[in-house]
Amino acid sequence: MKATTGRRSGTENSGPGRIGALRLRFDALAREIAKFGVVGALGVLVNFGVFNLMRHGTDLQVVRASVIATVVAIVFNYVGFRYFTYRDRDKSGRAKELTLFLLFSVVGLVIENGVLYVATYAFHWDSQLQSNIFKFLGMGLATLFRFWSYRTWVFKALPARETVARAESFLDESDAPPPVHRVKP
Repeated sequence: MKATTGRRSGTENSGPGRIGALRLRFDALAREIAKFGVVGALGVLVNFGVFNLMRHGTDLQVVRASVIATVVAIVFNYVGFRYFTYRDRDKSGRAKELTLFLLFSVVGLVIENGVLYVATYAFHWDSQLQSNIFKFLGMGLATLFRFWSYRTWVFKALPARETVARAESFLDESDAPPPVHRVKP
């Protein structure tokens, strides 16, 4: 019989392994991106709906109507992200989470509406089609920033269950008394 040392060789099935772990992380990221995309797509509809309603139903200037629409979409998106996309994330610091969300959302608002502002006032591209195209472009750039900032700073991931279990088992082992070695007489 072969003695075992408690370690498995690389050929045995010892859990996910590096490629399996990488695939699990990739799958989790893909699910996160898909959920972010669903909320984001609905937020885009809200944003464009409010923008075009404000643009045609009021006498507001283009960028002001866009800023109002963006604020409405930010509120909609927070609810979607907190209760759908990132519902499994840490919920302990809601005030900090909301503050960071609003901070990064304002940066996204500036990116989004900055593109529209430049197109409208620097290049005088302010027809309905042009306004919607440049609003969409600005939203795309702002979305990239928001995705990175929200997942990095706002909706922080809780430690993986496996990591917590390993840490707990390590703590359990360190509390146990050291093994007693007996010498045969």
